[in-house]
Amino acid sequence: MAQQPTPSTPPAAPGTGNDLRERIEHAPMSRYQWLIIGICTFLNALDGYDVLAMAFTATPVTEEFGLSGSELGFLLSAGLLGMAVGSLTLGPVADRIGRRNMTIVAVVVNAAGLFLSATANSAWELGIWRVVTGLGIGGILVGTNVISSEYANRARRGLAVSIYAAGYGVGASLGGTTAVWMMDQFGWRSVFTLGGALTVVALILVLALMPESAAYLYNRRPVRTLEKVNAIARKVGQPPVQALPEVTGHGNGPASGTEGDAAAETGVGALFNRRNRNVTILVWIAFFAVMFGFYFVNSWTPRLLNESGLTLNQGVIAGIMLTIGGTIGSLLFGVLTARWSTRATLFWFTIGAAVAIVLFISSASIVWAVFALGIVVGMLINGCIAGLYVLTPQSYSASVRSTGAGWAIGIGRAGAILAPMATGGLLDFGWTPQAIYIGVAGVVLIATVALGFLRSADIEANRAPQR
Repeated sequence: MAQQPTPSTPPAAPGTGNDLRERIEHAPMSRYQWLIIGICTFLNALDGYDVLAMAFTATPVTEEFGLSGSELGFLLSAGLLGMAVGSLTLGPVADRIGRRNMTIVAVVVNAAGLFLSATANSAWELGIWRVVTGLGIGGILVGTNVISSEYANRARRGLAVSIYAAGYGVGASLGGTTAVWMMDQFGWRSVFTLGGALTVVALILVLALMPESAAYLYNRRPVRTLEKVNAIARKVGQPPVQALPEVTGHGNGPASGTEGDAAAETGVGALFNRRNRNVTILVWIAFFAVMFGFYFVNSWTPRLLNESGLTLNQGVIAGIMLTIGGTIGSLLFGVLTARWSTRATLFWFTIGAAVAIVLFISSASIVWAVFALGIVVGMLINGCIAGLYVLTPQSYSASVRSTGAGWAIGIGRAGAILAPMATGGLLDFGWTPQAIYIGVAGVVLIATVALGFLRSADIEANRAPQR
């Protein structure tokens, strides 16, 4: 439980005594807050499992339905397409109905998509259910990204969100291994059935243990807001809130600060107002470029290493090294943000990722070097993803936080969808694996440029004061 205030605790700033958000921001993390991070991490692991589930079942699905290469490509991209649409459309919804409510709806949709995927009798049916599954995951990412950020205190936010981001790698690694065994024992449909069952477990955890966003409660003021805020306060080890701050004319924020002004504008349009425009454009560029590089290395590495002279098994092992490194890199990013700012750490991670990608393919003739550099590439490119998950919620006021995170993730997914397609086209045009990797490194450096223009002052100016 969080420590109770003591006489040595610095007094709260004027007007912040009844603001639970301010207490969460500065108090030590309670066990309940870490539990929230754990649930969000489990939900993010479902994303990793789902992506690998389709990749590992590609061969038996192709054999059963007699798919062409382009038809299989559609199936592999269908889930990503659904994720992009889900992130773009459900982010604004979450700002209106609540992050927790949005997560519940999204988990139900995701579970339905996975169970229905197991019943598909044609490639088109499977493609439709893959889109539905992706829609659910897109909504899950919007809700959990914001909740994990809001329930971490300032000192541990980078670490907490990095743990959340590491869930993807854990889900991909464990899920991929489990999927291979499940296919051998029960066939490819069992992989999706297991995913649906795990998602039902996640739904139970969310319903029983995950709270609503405190920032959402203060902004939107649903029925029994004070009662709900105090229920959260008890769980995080804080004394009850005596009264909610007065609201401005728009009814969305405390009169003591500018939150009400920030909340006056909601929806996608608010991302391009005078305060948010610069941050939105630069974060979108960074997300697109990093996701492009991330999904390229995770999708094409085994195949391109095989073309570069490695055996098929060696290429698969190198792919596993990427996922192992990814988990390490996400956690490393969180540790580093305890000393340096999120933006600065992310800036150097993008540079390191670009350099590592070039060194990785340049060492393709040396097996041990490929494996070692595969871990490094996974660490750095996954660290970039973790950094963007930390940076994006920090960049917007509470009234548009889910919208901002959702659209940034959706734009990033567009890069994820484009990367596999663009790589296939470049191979058809005669590009070598070395040239493609160098080109992707250049794309990742675009994120470096965007982060260079993104000033920390812009982020702080756009964040609603926690009062």
